[in-house]
Amino acid sequence: MLYLRNGYLIDPASGTEGYRDILIRGGKIVRILPQGAFTAEGPERVFEPETRTSVRSLDLQGQCVAPGLVDVHVHFRDPGFTYKEDIHTGAAAAARGGFTSVVLMANTKPAVDNGKTLISILEKGRETPIHIYSCANVTKGLKGQELTDMEELGRLGAAGFTDDGIPLLDEDLLRQALKRAAALHRPVSLHEENPALIRNNGVNAGKAAAYFGIGGSPREAEISMVERDLKIAVKEEADLSIQHISTKEAVELVRQAKRQSSHIYAEATPHHFTLTEEALIRHGTLAKMNPPLREEEDRLAIIEGLRDGTIDMIATDHAPHSREEKARLLTEAPSGIIGLETALSLGIRELVQKGYLSMSELVRKMSLAPARLYRLDAGYVEEGGPADLVVFDPDKEWVVEHFASKAVNSPFIGETMPGVVSYTICQGEIVYRAENCDEKTVTGIQEG
Repeated sequence: MLYLRNGYLIDPASGTEGYRDILIRGGKIVRILPQGAFTAEGPERVFEPETRTSVRSLDLQGQCVAPGLVDVHVHFRDPGFTYKEDIHTGAAAAARGGFTSVVLMANTKPAVDNGKTLISILEKGRETPIHIYSCANVTKGLKGQELTDMEELGRLGAAGFTDDGIPLLDEDLLRQALKRAAALHRPVSLHEENPALIRNNGVNAGKAAAYFGIGGSPREAEISMVERDLKIAVKEEADLSIQHISTKEAVELVRQAKRQSSHIYAEATPHHFTLTEEALIRHGTLAKMNPPLREEEDRLAIIEGLRDGTIDMIATDHAPHSREEKARLLTEAPSGIIGLETALSLGIRELVQKGYLSMSELVRKMSLAPARLYRLDAGYVEEGGPADLVVFDPDKEWVVEHFASKAVNSPFIGETMPGVVSYTICQGEIVYRAENCDEKTVTGIQEG
């Protein structure tokens, strides 16, 4: 048993905010008690007689306790590219960032377009201490020509469907995919960039492209695809998620589509609500990603979309690459940055501390909202529910200097950030613990 004392509970599902003690047993939350229940009532009132001497107690000293974070857009590069990341190192990075559930993208090698690959990934995921889910591909081989056996993949446990990294250009194919996914109660998530309009990916066709003397990726590449696909999804009444939104126009298109349908969703990455194309000029390939960092007006529009509910969730698009790959010329280096270990801190710094979101609203967008879209048993804290929790100090600072991920491709290296994750608890077990966590003993109960 695990007894969390003196934590400040933030549960967006119930609206609970306040100091609580939490008792955990068998991977479930057994009781949520008023702060100090142990002292006030005595162990005989809190614990069953046979368990009183086997309870591990953690004094959280006022730190925030929230549902374990949920990231529905990560790349663990397994199978095919495990020199960048694998399921085990990706899980370690997730746990260090406070995430207890992640959904893997399906652009692996082989692609997740068949049951054998999907089963292999899910089996590896069960070897990790967190919850690993995986999407399957929309089309066979990510080629955009023929749909996968979505029914079979759904039966085998696919959390959703995506060809992330490659847009779905065939409108009829998208309509069919949305219909079949809707029947399976699974979302379709789309990478929205029209390659016909892009000369150099990962670089905004504006100030950044001019600085490097290249063509770049124009905002119209995203806008045109978002506009087309939202119209189709509204008509089909199917769950569609616009991935890593980057332009103010796309935010507005999602806002309008949500007025017509309750099936429209959007995600934003921490780097898109934090950085602009200026970061690419400063950091080079470490700030190259698809879609690219754009202008200050776009960044502010994404924040407003998060604030007013247009953008439902925050997802990292954790995209590891090797040092050698990122050391290539800008036009040759792969796009993407890692994000699991900095996401919560960036949310606190850029959204909460600057007054755009409350802490509860941030937690909702990083746990409850993505869990609901993907129908995961996560994102809430209640008696009888899963003991998946993150404990963090929103005021304590840390320096970004090392990672649990295999990769180090981050433009935030060297920055001081607020929000230290002290514990990540998954299925009632501590799967990550920060160094120098100050724990106190409760008389008669084992020290944590």
